[in-house]
Amino acid sequence: MKIEIVNNIADIAEQDWQRLNSHPSLFSNYQFFHCLEASGSIGQKQGWQPHHLQWRDNNNDVSAILPTYIKSHSWGEYVFDWAWADAYQQHNIPYYPKLVATVPFTPVTSNKLLSSNLKLADVFEYLSHHCQHQQLNSWHLLYSQDEAEITVQQSDDVYQRNTVQFHWLNYGYRDFDDFLSTFTARKRKNTRKERLSIAQQGISVRRIMGKDISAAELAFFYLTYQLTYLRRGHTPHLTLAFFQTIVKALPEHILLIIASCQGEDIACAWFFFDDDSLYGRYWGCTQSYNNLHFELCYYQGIEFCIDNKLALFHPGTQGEHKIARGFEPKLTTSYHWIKHQAFKSAIKDFCLQEQQQMRAYQQQCQQLLPFKLPE
Repeated sequence: MKIEIVNNIADIAEQDWQRLNSHPSLFSNYQFFHCLEASGSIGQKQGWQPHHLQWRDNNNDVSAILPTYIKSHSWGEYVFDWAWADAYQQHNIPYYPKLVATVPFTPVTSNKLLSSNLKLADVFEYLSHHCQHQQLNSWHLLYSQDEAEITVQQSDDVYQRNTVQFHWLNYGYRDFDDFLSTFTARKRKNTRKERLSIAQQGISVRRIMGKDISAAELAFFYLTYQLTYLRRGHTPHLTLAFFQTIVKALPEHILLIIASCQGEDIACAWFFFDDDSLYGRYWGCTQSYNNLHFELCYYQGIEFCIDNKLALFHPGTQGEHKIARGFEPKLTTSYHWIKHQAFKSAIKDFCLQEQQQMRAYQQQCQQLLPFKLPE
């Protein structure tokens, strides 16, 4: 079997990619990756150098694809390894460059390895050898849908990390009130009060599907998207060109929700969705209003899932405030390998302790959910 390095996704045949995509979701779609690269949102200048791996069989047919990037920083990954990088720096040892297999800026569990015959655990050893030969100091496979725990437990070199996210699950609700009927009385009252406050502030909300987003609405969205990052002292990850191209490439997978007050647009939230799931991705506002973030980013998304019979709503990473609104704590899984021998033991211990902490944290969060106890 021959392995190739592909430095531009345009050099991968879309038909090969889609043929090998046995668990298709929006974030394993060829066009999503293509829009990221074609729009200039990722590249060597941004510290996301495409370094995709492509396997060919004895007939020279593509049999597996693993999208990976050479990183010179840890931004946009959401499985944080800043502490590892700091420890390296304190010992004057370079932590970067590293190899990362993920969907850039997208902390969503998905099928990272596209293959008709390879399993995820099958490529671990190859990735380690590849990093050795390419002078890469580590590899990281983030938000994996595949289960490779047995192999990891048997390995001294590949470490598993877990994080907790908060997901909304659709248990066949008829409407939003049916969902709220599962809450305790106090939590139900609080949620209704939050939603009522939107109308009391004179705010109206509209939903726009991807094919119907106007140039003016897209421009307003991108303004608020920029403001969100600038308020935190960062520059936006994604270019306007990315959103312009993704609207054309995947309009059937995009939902934009805009809030207005006195005839003026004031805030919006950008979502992606596929056949099963809704993904809340970007939020921004020009003015601050009570509970508007909850309405646009959570409650509107829940209603959309119920209306369209979507099973899962993934609103983004972190945020314990989601628990009180019915988002359940779920574990995510990532895999990691480092080259430097002196750090292996410490990082392995870190990962094992973190796994225990994340499982304990998940159980604690489970106790805080707003649902009524079963009779």
